[in-house]
Amino acid sequence: MTGATRRRVLLTGASGYVGRAAARALVAMGHEVHALGRTDPAIAGVTFHSADLLGAEPLAPAIAAAGADHLLHLAWSVTPGRFWTDLGNCDWVGASLRLFRAFAESGSRRIVGVGSCAEYAWTGSPLDEVSSPVRPATLYGTAKASLWQMLEALGRQEGLSVAWGRLFFLYGPGEPRGKLVADAIVTLLEGRRFETSPGLQRRDFLHVDDAGRALAGLLASPVTGPVNIASGHCGPVREVIAEVARVTGGAGLVDFGARAMAPGEPAEIAAVVTRLRDEVGFMPEHGLASGIEQAVAWWRAHSGGVE
Repeated sequence: MTGATRRRVLLTGASGYVGRAAARALVAMGHEVHALGRTDPAIAGVTFHSADLLGAEPLAPAIAAAGADHLLHLAWSVTPGRFWTDLGNCDWVGASLRLFRAFAESGSRRIVGVGSCAEYAWTGSPLDEVSSPVRPATLYGTAKASLWQMLEALGRQEGLSVAWGRLFFLYGPGEPRGKLVADAIVTLLEGRRFETSPGLQRRDFLHVDDAGRALAGLLASPVTGPVNIASGHCGPVREVIAEVARVTGGAGLVDFGARAMAPGEPAEIAAVVTRLRDEVGFMPEHGLASGIEQAVAWWRAHSGGVE
């Protein structure tokens, strides 16, 4: 991993699913981590500064108190089942730009924002940061793509180092209900049947802790521009569900094909991870088997899989 120098980092979204993983990774790398937001993540080694990113209060005092020169911005509303079309995406574009401006005015050196594979046109898999067209089909993807355009322009104008991590498909401990892997785990742990599509669509899944390490590594590196955050392995969704069934002991409870694929759902969404691997220096630590075992263990420890 590049970037062994200790840095003072401001992190938003630290209490969220990916944010907690990024916070732990940054602390493990030896950085001084300051979380900015409404909820204290209560993570060892992280100093909390209260601020409402969506509010009207000036952000400069909290940013000054943190004294960071690197920003990793993860905060966003990503409620499963809603975030694709949530009008709150518009609010988060505005809030993010306000944050970027305030951080730039504080004398910062580097800003890394977090986007999504939903920014790409999904018709040309595998997707890479250089040649794949950015043509989002949802409000969420459009909001993320637009924010990156503004951040890139801000960096160019103000002489800042800026990068953009595009997350693909994540799973792991603490995944919110309403997401595929979490719902499969909970359903099978409860001994209920899990109805799903045939599962032939191919997706790139990455363990959330690996995603946190990748984002931390990107922030600490000199790499600029968009970078895919993914495993580089694109397999059938059926394989993921089958692994969940194996670990939970629910192999006979999965009904593949009980649900049709959503209209227009792409057959493949694969990531090219050349920049992440060669420039950032990142390689995943978790394979599918160990990752699913961790996720199932987490749900077993949380009321037997019931929130």
